[in-house]
Parts: sequence; C-alpha cells; structure tokens
Amino acid sequence: MALPALATGDRIPFSPLLPGVAAAGAVAALAWPLGRLEPVAGAPVIALALGIAARTSLGERPALRPGLAFCGKYVLQAAIVILGTTLSLGEVGSVGRSTLPVLLGTLAAAFVVAAVAGRLLGVPSRLRTLVGVGTGICGASAIAAVSGIVAATEAEIAYAVTTIFAFNLVAVLLFPPLGHLLGMSQASFGVWAGTAVNDTSSVVAAAYAYGPAAGTHAVLVKLTRTVAILPVAGALALRHRRGGEGVRWTRIVPWFLVWFALAAALDTAGVVPAGMHGTLQQLAVALITLALAGVGLTTNLSSLRRAGARPLLLGTLVWAAVAVTSLALQALA
Repeated sequence: MALPALATGDRIPFSPLLPGVAAAGAVAALAWPLGRLEPVAGAPVIALALGIAARTSLGERPALRPGLAFCGKYVLQAAIVILGTTLSLGEVGSVGRSTLPVLLGTLAAAFVVAAVAGRLLGVPSRLRTLVGVGTGICGASAIAAVSGIVAATEAEIAYAVTTIFAFNLVAVLLFPPLGHLLGMSQASFGVWAGTAVNDTSSVVAAAYAYGPAAGTHAVLVKLTRTVAILPVAGALALRHRRGGEGVRWTRIVPWFLVWFALAAALDTAGVVPAGMHGTLQQLAVALITLALAGVGLTTNLSSLRRAGARPLLLGTLVWAAVAVTSLALQALA
C-alpha cells in the first residue's frame, strides 16, 4: 500500500516514532496468534486487515503518522534484508535470471497499455506515466521517484498513488485464492505476485498468504523488478531533456537492495550458520507483520472516491494487462 509522504532518503526524528510503532506493534501482536490459527491467511495479511479496520473505525491519528510510516517503509526493508541472510547469491541470481523474460514482458505491457489506453481515456500524459511506472515497477516508490522528473503536480501524484493503492488491496485479497484455483506452485505464484502486484508490502502480503516459499520467491522477483526504476528514471530524464539535471539520484537508488545483496553475500560466505535460517525467517515474518500493521493503520479507504473514474479505469486496464502477461509468459516458458 502507499506511503507517499515518506520518500526514499527522508529522515524522521526518533521520538515521534514511538506512538505509531507502539500502535503497529499492538496490532501485530494481535495478528500473530491469529495467523497461527488461520495459516491460510497468515499473520501479515491479518495484521493488514486489522490495521485497515482500526483506521476506518477510529479515523486518523496524526501523532501516529511518523511511526506508522517508519514501520511501513523501514521495518519492511529491514525484514527483506534479514531474508537476505537466509539466501545465497546463487539463489538470488538464479531467480533473477529465470524470471527476467517475465519481468521484461510485464514492464512492456504496463508501459504500452498505460500509454495507449491512457490516451484513449483522455488521461493526462504525466498521470499516464505515473500509473504506468507505479504498476509496472514498484508502486508508490516508483511514483515518488519519477514524479519530480516529469514535473507531476501534487494532484496527479495523489491520483496515481490512490489508483495503485486500490489495486494493491484487490491483489492481496484476490491473488491467493486465484492461485489455488489455478493450481499454481509456490514458485510460480511467487513469480506472479512478484511481477503483477505493485508495492512491496502488497507483494509480501499476497505471497506469504500463499505460502512461505512463495513469499521468499516473490521477494526475490520483486527486488529484481525494483532495480528497473534506475534505467526507467534515466530514460524519462533524457526524454524530458533534463539529462540528470535536478534529478536526485540518491533518492531514486533503492539502497536497501544493496544491503540485501550484502546479507546474501554473508550467507554465501558461510558467515550465517545454516541452523539460524529458520529463526531468521521467523524474525523476518514478524517484522513483515509489524510493517503491514503500520500500512493498514495508514490506509484511508475513503480516498478511493476522490481518485476519479478515469485514473481508476486506466489502473484497471494496466494492472489486468500486467497480471495476464505474467501468467501467459510463465505458461509459455
């Protein structure tokens, strides 16, 4: 789900974090045992649902906002880095290479459909670009990264983020049962979730609801997909004749991927004992549960009504194209 107010590179003072982290921790603590009782959904998805329910019934609490944003972004990134300590570089590279055709195909589908359908629907060019990169790459993070390059307005950013957020919710609810209906393996579902779900938090929620192996696979695919923001941002900068001028590349580079690679390197070198993998995976899932509790507590369902019909319709077409392309390319492989 989207956290547009917290872009890559932002820093938050420590003291305001405590109320929001405590609130997310309370929701996660409730979700954890419920996830054991209902393993089909799992603690992360239950935490997300409980957070959304609490936010909808209690309204927004501004004092919680910094801590919830911290959980939704940095705690989630920390969980992914910890997952890296349980994977070798060989495993990471193997997944990246094997899924590259699907990744490239879904990216192409997102950009082509966003451009063509957006023009037919009369959606402004900048908004088409934001919806395309948000759906094709990494949701709100991609939108935040390219919004300055294309000089998007605050309203266009808000519309794009809300559109992406709507399909994050749909994917978390719809993908796992569809995967079971289609008889997908853990690995194939991981590829589907990793290529066809938008924000990292939603990828994690949908994939771990399907199974732990699907979750790990989806994270690897998603991280490979996230790297695409670099060439896409560069191409957009050249297209808009900025050539890097005014583009803050330090805010675009997904630095947590570097830490993930270093963690995998430690595992490859044997620094991380194999007997610790199970504990580290459980710690990662616990942090994911905390992160998704934070995401749920920031989710404003009423914002969907303000997005308007045309951006949501465009998002529907782009998202459907990406999801179908991912399944088709896997079937052809």
